[in-house]
Amino acid sequence: METIALGMDGLTLDDLERIARHKAAVSLTAGSEGRIDRAWDLVTRWVDEERTVYGVTTGFGALSDVAISKKDTRKLQYNILKSHAVGVGRPLPPEVVRAIMALRIKDFARGNAGVRRETVTALMRVLNAGVIPLVPEKGSVGASGDLVPLAHVGLVLIGEGEAYVDNSRVSGRDALDACGLSPLRLGAGEGLALINGTQVMTAIGGLAVFDAVRLARHTDIAAAMSLEVLMGSKTEFDARIHRMRPHPGQAIAAENMDRLTHASEIISSHRDCKRVQDAYTLRCSPQVHGASRDAIAYARTVVETEMNASTGNPLIHPQSGDFLLGGNFHGQPVAMAMDFMCMAVAELANISERRIERLVNPKLSGLPAFLVKDGGLNSGFMIAQYVAAALVSENKVMSHPAVVDSIPTSANKEDHVSMGTISARKSREVVLNAENVIAIELLCAAQALDLFTNMQPGAGTKAAYTEIRKVVPHLEDDRILSADVKRITELIRSGVILDAVEEAVGAVQ
Repeated sequence: METIALGMDGLTLDDLERIARHKAAVSLTAGSEGRIDRAWDLVTRWVDEERTVYGVTTGFGALSDVAISKKDTRKLQYNILKSHAVGVGRPLPPEVVRAIMALRIKDFARGNAGVRRETVTALMRVLNAGVIPLVPEKGSVGASGDLVPLAHVGLVLIGEGEAYVDNSRVSGRDALDACGLSPLRLGAGEGLALINGTQVMTAIGGLAVFDAVRLARHTDIAAAMSLEVLMGSKTEFDARIHRMRPHPGQAIAAENMDRLTHASEIISSHRDCKRVQDAYTLRCSPQVHGASRDAIAYARTVVETEMNASTGNPLIHPQSGDFLLGGNFHGQPVAMAMDFMCMAVAELANISERRIERLVNPKLSGLPAFLVKDGGLNSGFMIAQYVAAALVSENKVMSHPAVVDSIPTSANKEDHVSMGTISARKSREVVLNAENVIAIELLCAAQALDLFTNMQPGAGTKAAYTEIRKVVPHLEDDRILSADVKRITELIRSGVILDAVEEAVGAVQ
């Protein structure tokens, strides 16, 4: 089993995806244990001195002016986990919960949170054992950290709450037994440290960004296939155009589609036709795809920065022997990036759906109606376009930004919140919807390509077509298409199409 070391810096989105989806184990880097121990020594000293430290010797939020006696510091930490575990809705998927735990350990490894090494080790053992705390998806406002969902993770460490062990739903105590652990006896400040951070929005958002990066590359492939069968021109991919407007994503998308369609006999066959310009969905595909790529790249930068940050409060600063009260738990950076990415991915689906319409509409394509013989008796891909239309409309609703909708909490002490976890959750849904739209475009383009029996497509588009036809046959007569869409979305997620295309034409960036 692969093991990924978590420490001060250096965790990448690819690392997080391997932990979340491929069950890579985690460990601490050299130096992390020392940082954790030094911070905990300071917390212990402050408690002994009965120093006023937020969340350690005081209440929380609007109750921060309530002093907590030395004898009650432990009870305070148990109470915060129980009182804050008010999540509702469906459980978060196992891959998301694994990412959350990994990011929480990563934050602790930086040595600014004020937890015992024993607590970090217990969380690592739960993660590495494949135990998945039951974490309801709704309830975080994205400031003061992801308090509610992180409390549900923390409950399992004290033998409370629920978890999944080998797909069976069990009590937190039984989950610990499965890991060979006893319930933790939390020390001062540890309950707060377990829940005060942005790890839920960052985990959900990080996996959505990973998928969006992959999807953008497949969108270029789908557009290139559609352009060929719609008898489009390669002129729009000319590098000179994109040097005159040097947005990086635009140039990458144009270069991808140019190589995908290299030496296409289909495109060459109509070089001298009377059409002056292609429709925007073809001609402007590098500009639209490129703008979305740049937005996704921005979201990736924000998420990877957040993955390698300390996001609690208070923050222990062992170098000066002090603690710092601030707002690193506020999810505004992630929230804004996720809302931006929602729009970016929604636009990839929007332009794809318009290409699907061109493919199935005989007045626009010159191809058989709905890409099937015996139209009328067969409906072909008519309703596949309906589904794409429904998905892109749903995405438009979810592209309304969550971050602008702040609501005060904690008796107006916490008077501006980010709603970042809502931003991340809807980003994940937009990506899932967009994957299905791109899958439908790939199906339609492959069906249309079957009509060009005497001319070869480009090397890249042919490689994509070949992989599609390995799992989905040509649509001769009407059949249930939902299974076909599912197979192509699985190809997108597995990277099979991308691997085949890159073997044929080189890297698709």
